[in-house]
Amino acid sequence: MKSEIHNHLPKFIEVLGLDEEPMGCYFTDQPPEIGVSPDPLDLPTREKEINNDINWGAVFGGFSCVMGNIWRARRKNTAAFFSAERFGCPGGAFWLGYMKPQTDTIIHYVSSGIPHHMEGEFYCESPEALGETFEAIDPPSAPKPFCVFKPISQFSSDEEPLLVVFFARPEPLCGLHQLAFFVTNDPEVVTSPWGAACSDLVTWPLKYLQNNQTKAVLGGWDISARKFFANDELSFTVPYPLFEQMLARSDESFLSRKNWAVVQKKIARSRNVWKK
Repeated sequence: MKSEIHNHLPKFIEVLGLDEEPMGCYFTDQPPEIGVSPDPLDLPTREKEINNDINWGAVFGGFSCVMGNIWRARRKNTAAFFSAERFGCPGGAFWLGYMKPQTDTIIHYVSSGIPHHMEGEFYCESPEALGETFEAIDPPSAPKPFCVFKPISQFSSDEEPLLVVFFARPEPLCGLHQLAFFVTNDPEVVTSPWGAACSDLVTWPLKYLQNNQTKAVLGGWDISARKFFANDELSFTVPYPLFEQMLARSDESFLSRKNWAVVQKKIARSRNVWKK
């Protein structure tokens, strides 16, 4: 990663009022030497489900949310990594591109469940509707064995993230949102589609890139994953080239004007409330 990024990042974080640096996401052939990751599990594919060859007790017993691992990595200032063996949960395996299509069991679990057998989460009105939604979203396949998230400052000069993920509360988020528009002049540059919290970090940003669209994804709405976010915190994911533009042009934007100084006062009050 360019030295200019490293040099300008501290000021960028300070001006935006971010409580932590963003994380870079990339795919690689080798896992990081240090980091947190789910324990290995047997991938519960649709084919295995049809053949009644999935130990669902082991799958649910070894459950480890993608966002939970990223949360731990954020607290430890280290990497989190995932693979087709270290996926954590069937949802994560699907959204990170290690398994398609999703199993009927998980489709029922996320929607209306199975009467007298399994209670559903009711995030969708029916298995039929959710199955169609999953097929339409069609997460991009993982291009390499390992998906890695790590603090952006830990990227070396010969490394470059594919995506950059911010975690922030509303005031810093409004700065990121406005800055994305400032450098693109696209009033629809920020989007917020439905999906699991990890889909906001990986699936949707990659889909937009596949379609040659420059989009920032505002996420963190997944009810099941809210426990892995700070209070009032959301995610904001951008492709790396957009992050470079936002960083390079931040000084010439509203961030150096009086209106942003007013927001910075709100950021200070918010930090006082949350003891940051």
